[in-house]
Amino acid sequence: MKPAQVHPEAEAEVDGAFEWYWLRSESTALAFDAELRESFSFLRKSPKMCAPYLQGTRRLMLKRFPYFVVFRELSHKIQIVAVAHSKRRPGYWRGRI
Repeated sequence: MKPAQVHPEAEAEVDGAFEWYWLRSESTALAFDAELRESFSFLRKSPKMCAPYLQGTRRLMLKRFPYFVVFRELSHKIQIVAVAHSKRRPGYWRGRI
């Protein structure tokens, strides 16, 4: 299992989404956090099981929330590029690669 490095802007996206959910429902925010942690763990263990995406990246869709994780598998780590809302600004994160 490779270590994961989360891009600072992806961390900000997670924080923003968590806060949005928290203001509406603490339990929903905690469920979002738990699902995101599970997805990070899965992609670290089995990155090739995730769908190929744009510019050499892969993505993993969350099951209960309208977000997906965009990442690259590098030789010694997994680089998480974005935690993107599935209905907003497609490909906005491309400059992070």
